[in-house]
Amino acid sequence: MGHVIRSYDDLTFWDDVKPLTKLSPKNLALLQPLDAPRRLTAELVARLTADITSGKLSPGSRLPTEQEMIAATGVSRTVIREAVAALRADHLVVTRQGVGAFVADHVRRPFRVEFDERSPLREVLNVMELRTGVEVEAAGLAAERASAAQVKKITEKFNAIEAAIERGESAVDEDFAFHCAIANATGNPQFTRFLEYLGRFIIPRRSIWKGVASIERRVQLGTFQKEHEQILQAIKAGAVPQARAAMQRHLLNSRQRYQKLAAEHAIK
Repeated sequence: MGHVIRSYDDLTFWDDVKPLTKLSPKNLALLQPLDAPRRLTAELVARLTADITSGKLSPGSRLPTEQEMIAATGVSRTVIREAVAALRADHLVVTRQGVGAFVADHVRRPFRVEFDERSPLREVLNVMELRTGVEVEAAGLAAERASAAQVKKITEKFNAIEAAIERGESAVDEDFAFHCAIANATGNPQFTRFLEYLGRFIIPRRSIWKGVASIERRVQLGTFQKEHEQILQAIKAGAVPQARAAMQRHLLNSRQRYQKLAAEHAIK
């Protein structure tokens, strides 16, 4: 039978847990008011993570209670609980039913890339650079290792992009699926996990193309698709160097195209 947890904290301490002393907003980033328009959970997670990884909250220390954090930050109980759940998933804190949340014994700053369609173009392009190193290798491994079924799946995703373009769509989801199919064909699940972690926002067409005319969009999509075809054909042929080169060209050209469009349409 499962337990219903009403709160991650309570006033009872265990003997082996170090109490958090001097709960001063001057000492901890997490005990500062949060601005309402911000993405509150993400901001609170960032502050808690900073306090934990910097040592301000030492291993074994109990986190401030929900009531203390609500009073200090001005956020809701739901935001506090979501933030603590995220820290728990990152193995930064442990929760003990009926006792509270505590800093884990061995912590390290988790890897996190946080951006979305509202992020500045510079952040998106930085992620595209990071992605390039991973996907160039993925294309080469896919050319070397892909099974017939995996090549068929990549081909299907390529055709899905074509169909979306014909429907007059931006084909963002189909494009992302194409790249994920290539990652899957490496036989190494870490490539797929990395792309899925970054998510579909690695393809920033919706944010950059808002002011771009539909004809220009269609031309750009046709160029993308030609580059996708070069990648696909190299993988089909088992041509490892060519697959790597085609993926590198595609991602480099994509970054340059996005930069050019952003400059022409004053997108920051």
